[in-house]
Amino acid sequence: SSFADSSDSELELSTIRHQPEGLDQLQLLTKFSKKELQSLYRGFKNECPSGLVDEETFKLIYAQFFPQGDATMYAHFLFNAFDIDRNGAIRFEDFVVGLSILLRGTVHEKLSWAFNLYDINKDGYITKEEMLAIMKSIYDMMGRYTYPILRDDAPVEHVEKFFQKMDKNQDGVVTIEEFLETCQKVSN
Repeated sequence: SSFADSSDSELELSTIRHQPEGLDQLQLLTKFSKKELQSLYRGFKNECPSGLVDEETFKLIYAQFFPQGDATMYAHFLFNAFDIDRNGAIRFEDFVVGLSILLRGTVHEKLSWAFNLYDINKDGYITKEEMLAIMKSIYDMMGRYTYPILRDDAPVEHVEKFFQKMDKNQDGVVTIEEFLETCQKVSN
């Protein structure tokens, strides 16, 4: 099988070599160097030979990072935030662009990405229900043992506090402007 392995990796390298337009394009869209993009691409192809990650695969990969909790719901929301064109699969491009923002984006870019994560139905507003769903999924993912002192209503209180701070005009929803304004005050 070592012969098969070597021809596989050569094949993969040639795909990378034959994709300079793709990589150049991605270099413009992200804050990664060409070398970084190549190694990310290799890792991605390794995990997902088809070049696409569906939600089930994404959940399996993500679950490995949080063995002590249940990451299913959070992974679902995260998947939707990465799946830019809403087609039920994450392409390498989607993944790298999201990763670039999360790792190297400006505060503004990171916050916009977070807003998109919380805006579950992508209507441009965060509702209390949406924020609560995300909060609960984070609590589930972290697992009961991380937070032995937490009561079941803790996420609800968390969301109430957030909303009081963020919903400036008290209309029951948080817009991207309200979100950015509140979070930037906190982070400065």
